[in-house]
Amino acid sequence: MLSLTPIAFARNGFTDKFGIPRQVREQTVLRTRIVFCPPYRSEDAIRGIEAFTHLWILWGFHEAIPKSETANKLTVRPPRLGGNTRVGVFATRSPYRPNPLGLTSVRLVGVEHDARDGAVLIVEGADMMDGTPIYDIKPYLRYCDSHPDARDGFVDATPARLLKVVWPEQLPKDLPQAELQEILEQDPRPAYHNDPERTYGIDYAGWNIRFRVADEVLHITDIRRSVYSTRRPCMS
Repeated sequence: MLSLTPIAFARNGFTDKFGIPRQVREQTVLRTRIVFCPPYRSEDAIRGIEAFTHLWILWGFHEAIPKSETANKLTVRPPRLGGNTRVGVFATRSPYRPNPLGLTSVRLVGVEHDARDGAVLIVEGADMMDGTPIYDIKPYLRYCDSHPDARDGFVDATPARLLKVVWPEQLPKDLPQAELQEILEQDPRPAYHNDPERTYGIDYAGWNIRFRVADEVLHITDIRRSVYSTRRPCMS
């Protein structure tokens, strides 16, 4: 048996798992701060990391359904296939796994030196929520990690689509519209939902956005402040 202890936690505007992009695209405005826990909150732990452009992040699906309910789950229904077709769990990136571990390649934007949190990694492409435990970080190596001739299985046959997002005319001045635009146009709804009368809501960076979707158009119906509590799972 292997016991894992977080070395860091993700910090971003996703206070709920609903709405997190299933696979963050290469060109993104969404950023995540990786805040280390003691004893890894040291410049020594990341010495040399800025020489790399991309990293591998090993993390935990800490708010997925309990492991006891997924330990022997052999098949899942990927959203890319409409949420109705079952394939083997090891042929997907579903969070419902025998061991709730995620693996993501991210782009390293830079290192921020914070008086409270020490050296913090700023990354793009992290498909995780605020407070996600991170268990390991490794550099992405182009010579062995890149496979240009790789096939993407059922993903090749079902290309991603983007929704048209219709915003209200009047918007709050401090609304993070660019980030929300990217999140909403990727359709955060469950893949098997297609009810134009149903209203959905996501929370991001202290905002609650309500919307409906009909004929590939997402209409925002309400924008309001939400209760946003900053999580600090590990303290010095």
